[in-house]
Amino acid sequence: MILTDFAKALGQMPDPRFRRVLWLGIGLTIALLVAIYAGVLLLIDVAASGPLTLPWIGEVTWIGDLLGWGSLGLMLVLSVFLMIPVASAITSFFLDDVADAVEAKHYPALPPAPRTSLADALRDTFSFLGLMLIANLLAFVAYAMFPPFAPLIFYAMNGFLLGREYFQVAAMRREGRAGAKALRRKHSTTIWIAGVLMALPLSIPLLNLFVPILGAATFTHLYHRLNSRPGAAARTASG
Repeated sequence: MILTDFAKALGQMPDPRFRRVLWLGIGLTIALLVAIYAGVLLLIDVAASGPLTLPWIGEVTWIGDLLGWGSLGLMLVLSVFLMIPVASAITSFFLDDVADAVEAKHYPALPPAPRTSLADALRDTFSFLGLMLIANLLAFVAYAMFPPFAPLIFYAMNGFLLGREYFQVAAMRREGRAGAKALRRKHSTTIWIAGVLMALPLSIPLLNLFVPILGAATFTHLYHRLNSRPGAAARTASG
């Protein structure tokens, strides 16, 4: 069933609304990383504005250049690891558009879902960004401690995070925040498995940039499938 949801999402990838969200996410991510690097260079310039005098060496004037080139190398390395969580978080700001496109094509009988407010969208985006960054940075410690299990840790952790976020986005549009959380807890295992499926392309360059779009579309299908079960339908009707 999860693979069916994924296949439906994959089949809709040429949708212009999907492509718009993809390019917005990538463009804003690159702009953010450039802005962060510009801030790092500014701090280096302020810190190394004057010559440094070292014992037995004398005055050193090339510290700023060394730090500048070192920061460039560090930023390039970090970008490889941070591009995906940052892109995922930023793209999540626009995932309502992906869910709207999915529902318009596959669930046309549904009334339009209320749009997420700007305040809620910003709060959820920055919350997800912080959670993704902290989790992935902490994961480096686990990778170093348990190298043979690094791939399992990577997919299990990111699968949990992606499943949690994308299902919340899909369900909250129809259920509200509290209803989405309750539904997520009820189907936590299914959501985690679907999240792991979304995490598998994360290790494939270029393909990983499509993960937020595929995730939002897949979990929109997953939400409607879970919510179409008799028990879920009765719960929604009673609400």
